[in-house]
Amino acid sequence: MMRIILHVDMDSFFSSIEVRENPEYAGKPVIVGADPKGGKGRGVVSTCSYEARRHGVRSGMPISKAYRLIPHAVFLPVNYEFYRRVSQNIMAILQKYAYKFQQVSIDEAYLDVTGKVKDYKEAEKLAKKIKAEIKRKEKLTCSIGIGPNKLVAKIASDVNKPNGLTIVKPEEVSQFLSPLPVRCIPGVGPKTEAILKDKGIKTIGQLAEMDGQLLISEFGRWGYELHRLALGIDEREVRERKDQKSIGRETTFEHDTLEPSEIYNTLDELTKKVSEDIQRKRYLYRTITLKVRLEDFTTYTRSRTLEHHTSNLTTLSSIVRDLSREFLDKEKKIRLLGVRVSGLLKIGENQTSLADFS
Repeated sequence: MMRIILHVDMDSFFSSIEVRENPEYAGKPVIVGADPKGGKGRGVVSTCSYEARRHGVRSGMPISKAYRLIPHAVFLPVNYEFYRRVSQNIMAILQKYAYKFQQVSIDEAYLDVTGKVKDYKEAEKLAKKIKAEIKRKEKLTCSIGIGPNKLVAKIASDVNKPNGLTIVKPEEVSQFLSPLPVRCIPGVGPKTEAILKDKGIKTIGQLAEMDGQLLISEFGRWGYELHRLALGIDEREVRERKDQKSIGRETTFEHDTLEPSEIYNTLDELTKKVSEDIQRKRYLYRTITLKVRLEDFTTYTRSRTLEHHTSNLTTLSSIVRDLSREFLDKEKKIRLLGVRVSGLLKIGENQTSLADFS
């Protein structure tokens, strides 16, 4: 049976919400993330408007670099709770149109509409209806990709941003994917891209023509998957994720450091974000893990398991700081820090977290 999958991706989600709430920001470069001044330039860009992107600013870029590129931009803090509420409204709209639904982040989701439409012409009408309802109710735009599987739909949603609608029928998959850079394949990062480039592979079409066995010998199991994706083969189902194994955050310092105050401030920021994620997703945790990467790229993890599950921020912060102390005594500077919790226990909407009594 022919599948028809939609990938819906909100356009510059955080910054678009800020412009919606503050019309005076319209047409200006808006950057949502850390404070480039008050935070001494630490932290990264969470998202930015398309006006900011024209100056070279990108998500994940150090906020200090973004400030150097456009110091006159509108810099705003992340208001995650508000963005989450807007996201809930949008996801509720999307679910109505889906035969199967899978939210993959705060601003994107897959919809299997195979049981809702009979062909791609009807799928296009459905996508336009979705875009119109989101625009009418939330005053925001999204880009939608339509394809025979999740891979093609996701890549298609990105090629005509913002406010795009791209349709790739099964017989058009090879022609669509072939000229695109290999980096367009989800999961292909800078390291994989560099290895492929050394082999003369720059496009998805070139990757598809490569001997699959050579990819397997280079990348192992990922090489097999990579070759299938390059051929446009993706059999993953659209389904809601239910069992999350862990929740974590990490950050790389702009400059390697052994300064205790900078390290502790960063750990506090990471633990706060992890705690917010835990509360939002309504989990309790039992195991806390600290990840430390030194300047020579050696990486260490230290973990501690609690007697009982909790979601308490003070407990998390205290243990993370305690686990980090041994690395302050080392001669090598710290390049990256990460905080992760696992041993998760899901709590219902009416259940009480142990943190409520702390």
